[in-house]
Amino acid sequence: MAEHELSRKRQVVFIYSISCLIGIAMTFVAKGLLLAIQLSTNLFYFQSFSFSEHSPADHTLGWWSVGIPVIGGLIVGAMARWGSKAIRGHGIPEAMENILQRDSRIPRRITLLKPLSSAIAIGSGGPFGAEGPIIATGGALGSWIGQVLPVSSYERKILLASGAAAGMAAIFGTPLSAVMIAIELLLFEFRAKSFVPVALATVIASTLRGLLIGNESFFQMPSLGETNLTQLMVFLGFGVVMGLMCIFVTKSIYWIEDAFEKIPIHWMWWPALGGLAVGLIGMIEPRSLGVGYGNISMSLSGSLTVGAAASILVWKFLSWALALGSGTSGGTLAPLLTLGASFGFIVGTGITMIFPEWNIDPHAMALVGMAALFAGSSRALLTSVIFALEGTKQPLGLVPLLGCCSIAYVVSSLLMKNSIMTEKIVRRGLQVPHEYYPTQGTGKN
Repeated sequence: MAEHELSRKRQVVFIYSISCLIGIAMTFVAKGLLLAIQLSTNLFYFQSFSFSEHSPADHTLGWWSVGIPVIGGLIVGAMARWGSKAIRGHGIPEAMENILQRDSRIPRRITLLKPLSSAIAIGSGGPFGAEGPIIATGGALGSWIGQVLPVSSYERKILLASGAAAGMAAIFGTPLSAVMIAIELLLFEFRAKSFVPVALATVIASTLRGLLIGNESFFQMPSLGETNLTQLMVFLGFGVVMGLMCIFVTKSIYWIEDAFEKIPIHWMWWPALGGLAVGLIGMIEPRSLGVGYGNISMSLSGSLTVGAAASILVWKFLSWALALGSGTSGGTLAPLLTLGASFGFIVGTGITMIFPEWNIDPHAMALVGMAALFAGSSRALLTSVIFALEGTKQPLGLVPLLGCCSIAYVVSSLLMKNSIMTEKIVRRGLQVPHEYYPTQGTGKN
């Protein structure tokens, strides 16, 4: 009995150690993904072999730029057909599917193909962020290591979640929200044996991020003030609106995806069609192209006009919905944050003009808007709140964030059965846990 207990403890320490190594590796992988996106952007839009940071919106190609997302879509489609079909889609739903159906086994080639295809898709103008691809890549790396080493399927799930969370922490510098997204969307449980190794991986990734990427807040905005009762009521009412918006966004994405399924050509060509839409929309609103983290910061800082925010809201949504529905390689987090922040800024500015005595801060409304859209769409409530706090370093935003995101979550949950993360895999017949829970026992499979 004593020998068995000693062996169990050694295995626990072993898993913790491997998770730490995954955290180190994912920091460099995240940096590599960001550099690959920058290189791809410069090659496609500026015909320059450079890793310097440029936005596709600054190109001077005129109508020639319409063809760039099409070229990117053709490349991604070919990679999906002859490399791995698993690179298509958001990233997080695919990781969830591998956990629920395949004992956390992800094909090893995804570790290379997912970041490469995502860098091409984003660099060629795709309206996505780096977070979905890095979560998928980190999960693939953790799964790969878990397939090589002598571990159980449960421990492989922990390594997968460690890689996914470490990747998110390395991109955004948000270790706690990275742990929470692993708990809410990948582990579906809350106990030390599962979340401690994930936490260790994210702490290491966040620390090393300071050396490779930087320590500044990912999103910049003015300092927020205390929330009074009137303002809280406004934020709670806004939560209802955001819950309805979550439903609209999620249903729209899957309606477009269903429409692509009816096109009588091979799915390999769909990303090129989505790319054509991205290119045409990019001619109307160049800020819809590419990652667009700057759009979020502009909404949070109030450096946009209402008209500019409305333009980003409409055209970014259409570009992202059409591109993602086409089955290309891209994520959901950055577009959801962009849409929510833009909409929140518009609503906050409007309320300030109509009811100035309420003292509603448009910056605060943009902050809760971006978090609430993510909370209601993904059903990752705590992740959304903590991410907004960590990403902006605005502790006084906690009260409006928690209130608005909770209401958006409730409205979305009551009126829509599945989330933007789970709809796809539920359609494939998988049972998805709708809440995480504490468990007992060793969890050994």
